[in-house]
Amino acid sequence: MTTPSRVLRRIAAERPPVPRPGERCEMCAEPIAGEHQHVVDIEGRQLMCVCRGCYLLFVDQHATMRYRAVPDRYIAFPGFTLGPAEWDALEIPVGLAFFFRNSAADRTVAFYPGPAGATESELPLAQWHTILRRHPELDELAADVEALLIRVPANDTAAASCLLLPIDACYEFVGRMRLLWRGFDGGQDVRDYLDEFFATVSARARDAV
Repeated sequence: MTTPSRVLRRIAAERPPVPRPGERCEMCAEPIAGEHQHVVDIEGRQLMCVCRGCYLLFVDQHATMRYRAVPDRYIAFPGFTLGPAEWDALEIPVGLAFFFRNSAADRTVAFYPGPAGATESELPLAQWHTILRRHPELDELAADVEALLIRVPANDTAAASCLLLPIDACYEFVGRMRLLWRGFDGGQDVRDYLDEFFATVSARARDAV
């Protein structure tokens, strides 16, 4: 006689193992490579690892959907300028931050790296709009899936820089910074990684037209 417990054990034995995140598409469970694409869950505010087929379902950035594909574009803005007073007015305590449009909140927010990971900060909108009026080319980033990375060197004689990046590259950057962070200011490993990251993404970026 087959008991219910035996049936359950047989079903459990026959069921394929649950894949670990990153090994299979988080939508259809198809195997995916180590280098794969992502979509953003707008409601849950999280990245999902997906296969190419699922990614293509959500590439329309103007469609009203819960998920959006993360584009793969890197853009540099060589004419970008930002003075120390303007940066201070944004109320960001460090010289580096990502800015992205949160469509659910209908506003631009910033997050910056630190020992606890990414810290989110709501921007003083008047100050942010002042920057956009001077640099309207910055207003082209896709909501939720792209971010502007602005770096303001501690040395006032050096110019600020700005890059448009995919949002998954930003989160990967912040996660790596968290692992490397030591002490109050991050330490030498963080500074070295920061320079390395900027060199890598700058090499991939095309200049804004």
